[in-house]
Amino acid sequence: MMLYRKRHSCHIVPLCFCSFLWLSASCYKPVIIVHGLFDSSADFVQLLGYINQTHPGTNVTVIDLFDRSESLKPMWMQVQGFQDAISPIMQNAANGVHLICYSQGGLVCRGVLSIMSNHNVDTFISLSSPQMGQYGDTEYIKLFPHYVKKNLFRFCYTQLGQTVSVCNYWKDPHHRDLYLNISNFLPLLNVESTNPNASEWKKNFLRIKKLILIGGPDDGVITPWQSSHFGFYDENETVIDMTGQEAYLKDTFGLKTLAARGDIVTYSVNGVEHTKWHDNETVFKNCIAKWLT
Repeated sequence: MMLYRKRHSCHIVPLCFCSFLWLSASCYKPVIIVHGLFDSSADFVQLLGYINQTHPGTNVTVIDLFDRSESLKPMWMQVQGFQDAISPIMQNAANGVHLICYSQGGLVCRGVLSIMSNHNVDTFISLSSPQMGQYGDTEYIKLFPHYVKKNLFRFCYTQLGQTVSVCNYWKDPHHRDLYLNISNFLPLLNVESTNPNASEWKKNFLRIKKLILIGGPDDGVITPWQSSHFGFYDENETVIDMTGQEAYLKDTFGLKTLAARGDIVTYSVNGVEHTKWHDNETVFKNCIAKWLT
């Protein structure tokens, strides 16, 4: 029996009613949006519009940091930068904030939520993010000429490779030892390798009230797409879902605890390509809007 709640549709239910538009802002928690690989804040105008329509008066901030090619910088550098940008917004939000984190940004947000002991994130919405890693011949592998997924480990699992964000969460199921010994980001987040801060990071991550995981089989970039739901390949490239992952079974960073609390909700949406998630109105209405109260 699944321990987490899996939903495929949702309805917008207003939780507060304001008599005047200028009172609306007091009804909704601020929303912080973190972009993905090669994106910038300008790419989220449509999502910003959806939020303004359904939750008028909401204070929405799309963090303008590590844009475009800068998003290739090491993940821990980005985590620190986004933490510095997000912290003041949190300090001014007595009732907490919501995070919407897209693609690579979902892992950046996990890093922030892990190291930040005083964060006040209510709902963490992970939008098509490779939460359990990436391993696939997608268009983004063209970043590395002369490499395909089967030999990209030769670059990623080197000191130089670890200066590139994508390599920080490249997870080759056929070279797990190298992944665990060389990769300096995802194995620490998942506590797959020794992490002296594991207990503290787990406590910090569990400060969130809800974890919303959104992805789908037609994504075309996140590989396997189930990584957006914390699933991943075994050594035979068979996908093992979240509840079969060691990180879940051992509750290394809090997934099993969140599931036991009933605070993980997953959405699987067909027909959405990777670059369209944040522009898709149906995805917003069915999977995101109800959580932004």
